[in-house]
Amino acid sequence: MIEVMDEPKTTAPMRSLASEPLRRVGPPPLGELPALLIEHATKRFVVGRKKKSVTAVNDVNMSIRRGEIYGVLGANGSGKSTLIRLVSTLLTLDTGRVEVFGNDVERDEMKVKQLINRVSVDAAFFKKLSPHENLAYAARLYGLDAKVARAEAITILARLGIGEKRLSRPLEQMSRGMQQKVAIARALLTSPTVLLLDEPTTGLDPRSKLDVQTFIEEVRDTHDATIVLTTHDLAEAERLCDRITLINDGRMVAEGTPAELMTMVAERYGKEPTLESVFMTFTGRSLDDDHDDDKNEDDE
Repeated sequence: MIEVMDEPKTTAPMRSLASEPLRRVGPPPLGELPALLIEHATKRFVVGRKKKSVTAVNDVNMSIRRGEIYGVLGANGSGKSTLIRLVSTLLTLDTGRVEVFGNDVERDEMKVKQLINRVSVDAAFFKKLSPHENLAYAARLYGLDAKVARAEAITILARLGIGEKRLSRPLEQMSRGMQQKVAIARALLTSPTVLLLDEPTTGLDPRSKLDVQTFIEEVRDTHDATIVLTTHDLAEAERLCDRITLINDGRMVAEGTPAELMTMVAERYGKEPTLESVFMTFTGRSLDDDHDDDKNEDDE
């Protein structure tokens, strides 16, 4: 079902984990709760020398079903990454609430951390260490068996196109694409039931991007994972996402399946049935537009 939140514009206008290792917990049975529920989420920042208040996330509401790949599209500075940080407990809400399988991100923070993991556009590593050493550190942090984690990491990286021979090379000697694949492997080691992917293919070469996109589909199909994906790549969103929401100036402006949104702009607004026309219809902006007010806080 298509939901239009506002009339479209026609002109351009970790925190550290707890000291005790995390233990995996399973999601509730199918059909009981949404994987991710966001109600009236709002987050403001004070930025710049003039201490200007900027609302990066403005009264956002989402209900994401278990097993979905849910896309969040928006131009630079629109609030996408801030929203992901709110879900992942890296930021606190000003108003509203966020729940992961019924667990409140503020009241039940540790339970939420047991259910989620996040891959950002700029993954943080110990760059002098190898992929194996970085993954071993992550496994130990989460209380995983080192041998089991190593075997699983080798399997995941092989599916992403990284052979075992490369696991001992320092990460600083690896390409951006290879590093991002290691970041995805690190996230999957913890078997998250909600995987937050914040522009995971930005800056990757075409082959690496295809590898990651294919793997995202495999994760959804084989790991019973719900995936929230922010992306600038409209073709990627159309290929991967079951539903899409468009965010502009921190607000949701439309939500629906890619097919629904494209059909709507064609029939209602007489536009070409593409995701690019959907994006331009509802935001009046280019995906590469910067928003000076909040780009320091929302580094998309």
